[in-house]
Amino acid sequence: MGYSNLSYLNPRTVILIGIPGLEHVQFWIGFPFFVVCFVALLGNLFLLIIIPTERSLHQPMYIFLAVLAATDLGLCLAIAPKMLAIFWFSSFAMAFDACLTQLFFIHSLQGMESGILLAMAFDRYVAICDPLRHTSILTPLFLLRVVLMVAVRATVLVGILPVLLKRLKWFHSVVIVHSYCEHMAVVKLAAEDVHINKSYGLFVAFAILGFDMVFVFISYILIFQAVFRLPQKEARSKAVNTCTAHIVVFLEFYILAFFSFFSHRFGHVSPYVHILLSTIYLLLPPALNPIVYGVKTKEIRKWVVQIFVVKSNTQ
Repeated sequence: MGYSNLSYLNPRTVILIGIPGLEHVQFWIGFPFFVVCFVALLGNLFLLIIIPTERSLHQPMYIFLAVLAATDLGLCLAIAPKMLAIFWFSSFAMAFDACLTQLFFIHSLQGMESGILLAMAFDRYVAICDPLRHTSILTPLFLLRVVLMVAVRATVLVGILPVLLKRLKWFHSVVIVHSYCEHMAVVKLAAEDVHINKSYGLFVAFAILGFDMVFVFISYILIFQAVFRLPQKEARSKAVNTCTAHIVVFLEFYILAFFSFFSHRFGHVSPYVHILLSTIYLLLPPALNPIVYGVKTKEIRKWVVQIFVVKSNTQ
């Protein structure tokens, strides 16, 4: 077989080192990440309470937003506990199977988030380009089917990644240069041929993120064509305003996603830069999404004001 004595056969444990080159300041780096995670958890829980409670928010866009909030919560819970344990308590060891489980949840939730952003773009397209049929097209049954399709697509496509990794026997190292278990970071440990793993990883990325991004762009091209045909400036402004929050969320997600993805495979950036960016990419959007939609949505702003006014009056 030709493997050296340093190769590991079916390792049971891997070591996550966190952020290479910044080990001496990881303890302090943990605090801003904790704040981001806390804001994400609080904001998304807030959305999951408000949207089912407020009847005026029982619309397709906000139902998709609730699903996005649940996905963002899942991402934070999948990443933050182990990452903060590494930063604050030097808890570097992790069972290999637990690593693959974390990898599955992180990447499948990423895929679900991308799919929900596409569904939200479709909702905006129908609302602006075919408003009279909006309620007849985006029925509760249609919304349920879309959410199930998004979840099944991500689960099935991503689910093959840990299966392919599990078939690998020999590893030249068990040290993962990352703060969480990411697919390519684990693939790079293998001492075997990993062309299938790399190729399938690329396929999943383009089948989910690439596909969704293309169709979101197409949706917005059609939306802006329809908007610029509106005769009144006020109507154009109102139509664009309904899309602003989604455009901000879409851009923050995909710009960070593709920068992280390509820098890990084809770039020559420093490892600590890539790991910081990839962690920010996963944790920052869940924190920003509730803020963006809270600022842009009158009903959500009203709830926030009511909560803080009631608290201030009772003190």
